[in-house]
Amino acid sequence: MNRPATAALSLLLVAGCTTLLNPRADLPARRTPPATPAFPDHCTAQDDGQLPDPMCTPGATNPDVTPATIGQTICRPGWVATVRPPTSYTSPLKRFMIGVYGDYAGTAPAGYELDHLVSLELGGAPRDVRNLWPERNYNIKDQVENAANRAVCAGRLTLPEAQRGIALNWIILGRQLHVPGVPAS
Repeated sequence: MNRPATAALSLLLVAGCTTLLNPRADLPARRTPPATPAFPDHCTAQDDGQLPDPMCTPGATNPDVTPATIGQTICRPGWVATVRPPTSYTSPLKRFMIGVYGDYAGTAPAGYELDHLVSLELGGAPRDVRNLWPERNYNIKDQVENAANRAVCAGRLTLPEAQRGIALNWIILGRQLHVPGVPAS
């Protein structure tokens, strides 16, 4: 990863993602940040690009979504739209994250979506960089997210189980939920 990209990501991490929590904040200017926590210089997607690098994208959850609040949050129709970040926020971050995941170099941003590893439908953190990664346009993950949301809202799966399952390996969770089209092992 080039030095300006590393500096910008480090600045995001030092800020404790407070910049990411402010919907009007732009990505930080390219400058040398103060001492920062370690962050990998390069991220590598796993399983032919279907899973993020767990060191770079471990997932993060929204503290407002708990087992006690799912009726007012993820199980309420239309709630996800209230927390989804605008493209004015996600587009620059998507380009930045494609640079972090250097194995995507030379690929047009349109070939990827900035995906929430722990989906918003499962109470994922909307703006936390630890929960975002440039996913190749694999629409099957969206079907797994929706199936997991339905299972949580119907009481067939607990919220923590769904969040852990999607963060660790959405493909395995999809198989467990019998989602058609999930890649075979």
